[in-house]
Amino acid sequence: MTASHDAREGVRVVLVDDQRLVRAGFRMVLGAQPDIDVAGEAADGAEAVELLGRVAADVVLMDVRMPRMDGVEATRLIRAMPRAPKVLILTTFDLDEYAFAALKAGASGFLLKDVPPSDLISAIHSVHAGDAVVAPSTTRRLLERFTVHLPGAGAAEPAALRQLTAREREVLVLVGRGLSNAEIAQRLTLAEATVKTHLGRVLAKLGVRDRAQAVVYAYETGLITPLGRPSDR
Repeated sequence: MTASHDAREGVRVVLVDDQRLVRAGFRMVLGAQPDIDVAGEAADGAEAVELLGRVAADVVLMDVRMPRMDGVEATRLIRAMPRAPKVLILTTFDLDEYAFAALKAGASGFLLKDVPPSDLISAIHSVHAGDAVVAPSTTRRLLERFTVHLPGAGAAEPAALRQLTAREREVLVLVGRGLSNAEIAQRLTLAEATVKTHLGRVLAKLGVRDRAQAVVYAYETGLITPLGRPSDR
């Protein structure tokens, strides 16, 4: 199979999890959607990397703790591929540090393994459209729990952060809190298109790839405290 596919096809998803029943559950949910195609499955990261060298995909649902190669390393390798698919991390509350590392490796967000089917489908479409899944309150709680252990907390403010305008910094804080563009627009009394423009400038100034990376940056630099409140910088 070539690395590209017909745009008329559904979103092509690859499932990566070492538990066969978990994969079967996701396949059943996704297989019922007319605009999502399950392109393949893998039982660990190494198998996923090999599979994606042969099979075109748009989104990868990636477990984090697996034998041979975990989801963090697999995400790093997959995101370095030409025409790399987006990666959504499958996590549970006891694997927070793995999920955060996968975000740093290029993943586009978190999904809890017991995510409701409607949220799973919505997340896949959001990531495929170029957004990052960082809005759910579950993601905020994940970030709040493990950012206390990050070495960047309390460090001097990076020069890139000082380049942000007051409005851009405000937008970044709200993105880090897990708000969507629409929610940010409502909070700041701005047009949603204006929020997108501000966020685009934030990404460019910070040199980060996407919304998920911006969230990581906001927490790592201490702009947002582990309790989700902006620091006194």
